[in-house]
Amino acid sequence: MMNLALKQRISELGPWFQNMRLGEIETAPDHFLGDYPAFKWEGFKHVVPTDLEGRSVLDIGCNAGFYALEMKRRNAGRVLGIDSDPRYLEQARFAADHFGLDVEFRQMSVYEVSKLAERFDLVLFMGVLYHLRHPLLALDLLYEHVVADLMLFQCLQRGDEHIATLEEDYDFSEWKVFDRPDFPKLFFVEERYSADPTNWFIPNKAAVEALLRSSGFVIEANPEREVYLCRRGRRPYMVEPPPG
Repeated sequence: MMNLALKQRISELGPWFQNMRLGEIETAPDHFLGDYPAFKWEGFKHVVPTDLEGRSVLDIGCNAGFYALEMKRRNAGRVLGIDSDPRYLEQARFAADHFGLDVEFRQMSVYEVSKLAERFDLVLFMGVLYHLRHPLLALDLLYEHVVADLMLFQCLQRGDEHIATLEEDYDFSEWKVFDRPDFPKLFFVEERYSADPTNWFIPNKAAVEALLRSSGFVIEANPEREVYLCRRGRRPYMVEPPPG
């Protein structure tokens, strides 16, 4: 495709959230975060095997497919990207076709993953949790239905970045522990944060790690701020499997 036609098609598919280089053209050159998500990927790509030969990958909330395409470039077998936004999926299919990469994209909510009836060797759950009204349900559904082994996870964080050392139990009369800035907290956004009405729950670092553990995931690495490599472990005894 000639540069002029390529540029026109990229414009027609916009606006783009992910900045991708299609030929000599960038899809979101003025992104408020910079060259996103490429600069983010540089900080944690070393925790993903360089050769994913034969492994299946699910990218949840794939947007324009940046991470899904990177997994395919690492020789993954089946790669599926899902997103609830049809415009992002159109962008992703266009990008995959441009690079000649065999990646499947499907319109689907994270709450529907049981319909896949398939477990994946690697699940990417990047930048999705804080957009959800039911974040714990989503993590429970991933554990129950699609994560076979590894999950690469990222979530926006605000508040204190220290990890609390907590007792297993506290007396009902204990109040002060909840005032500690390092206590696991979810900040609820009733209206908007960063002009986005889908930013619902924004956790601090302690809450992110507690949510992952409570959902049955073992944190194996925290290669950079907000990013975790997790392995499917054992669900805590008090956590019941989700419905569906």
